[in-house]
Amino acid sequence: METWKRNLWLLWVGCFVTSASFTMVVPFLPLFLIHIGVSEHLEMWAGLLYSSAFLAGAISAPFWGAMGDKYGRKPMIVRAGFVIFIIYVLTAFVTNPYELLALRVLQGLLTGFIPGSIALVGTNTPEDKVGYALSMMSTATATGGIMGPLLGGVISKLFENRVAFASAGVFVLLATLLILFWVKEEKFAAPKQKTPIFGPIGDITQNRPFLMVLCLILLTQLSVMTIEPILPLYIIQLGGSVKDASLLAGIVFSLVGVASILFAPRWGKLGDKIGFRKILIVGLLVGGLGNLAQIPMHEIWGFSIVRFVYGAFFCAVFPALNALIVRATAAEFRGRAFGLSQTANQLGGMLGPLVGGVISGVFSIHSVFWVTGLMLLATTGIAYMLDKPSSQKAAA
Repeated sequence: METWKRNLWLLWVGCFVTSASFTMVVPFLPLFLIHIGVSEHLEMWAGLLYSSAFLAGAISAPFWGAMGDKYGRKPMIVRAGFVIFIIYVLTAFVTNPYELLALRVLQGLLTGFIPGSIALVGTNTPEDKVGYALSMMSTATATGGIMGPLLGGVISKLFENRVAFASAGVFVLLATLLILFWVKEEKFAAPKQKTPIFGPIGDITQNRPFLMVLCLILLTQLSVMTIEPILPLYIIQLGGSVKDASLLAGIVFSLVGVASILFAPRWGKLGDKIGFRKILIVGLLVGGLGNLAQIPMHEIWGFSIVRFVYGAFFCAVFPALNALIVRATAAEFRGRAFGLSQTANQLGGMLGPLVGGVISGVFSIHSVFWVTGLMLLATTGIAYMLDKPSSQKAAA
């Protein structure tokens, strides 16, 4: 098997396991807080635990990206894998929310497994296969996101939450060992002279396509995370009982993930042929219209069908953005480039739930769909305004 293909499949497994380990434990954090005796300010602690890792990750991602450019992406992936293993195992032994918060902050500061994997794939894959490879990496995180809550729920039910945390850590350790021994980073040359973490600032500010991609990543992730936290509440409004809301929400979430698994590789191959700017515009446009189309759906089946169609098109967006980063940056800057993209992603992930909560609290849940849909349409306009000569060079 060619080296790039072996790397792709091993890193696919690694990202799948890492994504699954995250969703194995994070959705159950409020329950874990109850388990360790937290009875007051439960919602505040849950929100703090969730957002703290996003904020810490946004701060540290460019640093780890720079370390990847200096020492190689594979060492950074392995480092992150061992850190995740240690943090999850330690989490199984916490006795109070302060210890849990400290570990969540450390997780955000010290990890970077998935961005490092994407950077390695983007750098060590033949140019005409980059879109396909990055789309496959997207299916890894989507599949892990679907399987994680199911696996975590089963382990928690059979044993307890502490065992779920420890199990997540062991799974990541096994995936990290696979990468340590069998992934080979061929296209890497350490820079001959020391460069700043963010790279030459002048070069970044002059790289208009890259700056616009960062803006698009932030806005897109903000849009996604504006709607997802309030989805269970909306399902209750559609007629689902409070008792069944978690199950129904899980099914609806999984539909988008299933659509991503089915269609993301096809979008990647098409992007390699016609250019990723076009794929990005289609994904954002249908994503925005898809959010608006969910508003008139007043029963769960129609809503679910629209969500699946939305997922089939929207899954093209993030692989296209990653491919545009590869096209718009030099290989020696790519680790920092994906570190900065992770910062934009984390900031969007942190701000989205706040925006969605405020809008749904002041107005209504329907208003969140309106805002998200219109925001994605506006983001489509920004993608369309990508400088055509630059974007053709970056997306051809």
